[in-house]
Amino acid sequence: MHRQSVIGGLIVLGAIIVAALLIYFQTDPEGKPSEELIPLVQVTPVEIRSGNLLVSGSGTVRAREEVTLAAEVAGKLVYVNPRLREGQTVTRGTTLFRIDTADYRNAVQTAQADVAAQNVALLQAREEVALAKAELERFEKRGSENSALASVDDSDYAARILPPEQLKTAVSEKKPVARIPNGLATREPQLQSARAGLRRAQAQLSNAQISLKRTVVRAPFSGVVRSEQVALGSYVAPGQSLGSMVGTSELEAVIPLSEKDAALIPALWKRDSGRRIEASVYSEYGGTRYRWQAFVDRASSVLNPQTRTIDIFLRIPNPLRGGAPAAEQGTKGNGNTASAAPPLFVGSFVDAEMNGKELDQYAVLPLAALRRGNTIWLVKDGRLRIVSVELLQRTDTQALIASDGLDAKSVVIIGSLKAATEGQKVRVAEARAEKPALTKPEIEKPKANKPRKKANSAS
Repeated sequence: MHRQSVIGGLIVLGAIIVAALLIYFQTDPEGKPSEELIPLVQVTPVEIRSGNLLVSGSGTVRAREEVTLAAEVAGKLVYVNPRLREGQTVTRGTTLFRIDTADYRNAVQTAQADVAAQNVALLQAREEVALAKAELERFEKRGSENSALASVDDSDYAARILPPEQLKTAVSEKKPVARIPNGLATREPQLQSARAGLRRAQAQLSNAQISLKRTVVRAPFSGVVRSEQVALGSYVAPGQSLGSMVGTSELEAVIPLSEKDAALIPALWKRDSGRRIEASVYSEYGGTRYRWQAFVDRASSVLNPQTRTIDIFLRIPNPLRGGAPAAEQGTKGNGNTASAAPPLFVGSFVDAEMNGKELDQYAVLPLAALRRGNTIWLVKDGRLRIVSVELLQRTDTQALIASDGLDAKSVVIIGSLKAATEGQKVRVAEARAEKPALTKPEIEKPKANKPRKKANSAS
């Protein structure tokens, strides 16, 4: 027991001695300066441009001309054009359908007979007027002679115009005789009645001829049949809708713009200046983006009550010819060409670009470079600079700003920072070089198999 206590004390004493030696011979740790944490940022150069701004927007294509096909007269359909089907194209003046003309031909012949009868009545009334005037002249000549007064009595036809008592009194008193002939004596009212009857008959003939022409319904313009509800042999009534068609010579796209974007289009509200504002309309078909030439036709002076935007109407001439590919690379993937381009469809959703006002210089940035409050973060001499800019236009991918204080050497931060302060140091990340893609032969080339040794037949 005593021996174990001695051994334990020696172990404790040795540990104390070793600890004292370690403390006595220890050295101070070598100091290391603290590193400054500088954030790493991604940047892109500022693109400086000049010329017209492009005001972008999106909207829907609709027809400028649309008509409801209806019958103007009643009757049975005896002909329907085979092309009067939904989706078919028809040219201007094409006969779409015809109505039975039997009743309307008879009405024309009846009206022609009435006109002929009224012509005879008019001729008779003219002759009667001539006879009445001749008799009146003869009576006046006979009444101017004294010897003729005795032959004038109450039974004479001319006495109805100038009674003998007035003539005798006038001669005896030597006063001028007031000759006021009765209007019926000259047959003028009868002549006017005959003329009115002729005009009425001619008007009825004109109505009958117009009704006969209306039995044939033709296409008022070249277009596409949107809908049709017509069948051969059916009876139609005046005003009954038989279908509809839209004109295809020109279409229009309605592009809503904000007030700020609309203000970038020069002379938008001065259409009498004669200056045409050019525009372009883009639509995708089969994975290819196509472009149609257009121009600004008009702008609505009433704000859209739902979106509070201004509707800009673009006129698109010749939309059925097919658009041109917007980019050459778009025609390589699927073999589409401009000759095989589709027409611009009514009701399709399109993107549009309009020529805005012309500027000597402006800057184009990615949308990610625009910060809250219309500010951008520039990198100058390794430090961050917060600059307020004037935003000219904002699209889905880009921001167009005034180029005051910017040049082609300016770089802007497009990445995000936890905290950005004026003048803080930043490090610019180097652009990574993209690895070259493997060529098709390298991808499809199979590994060569080593030929196996031919087994010995003896084995």
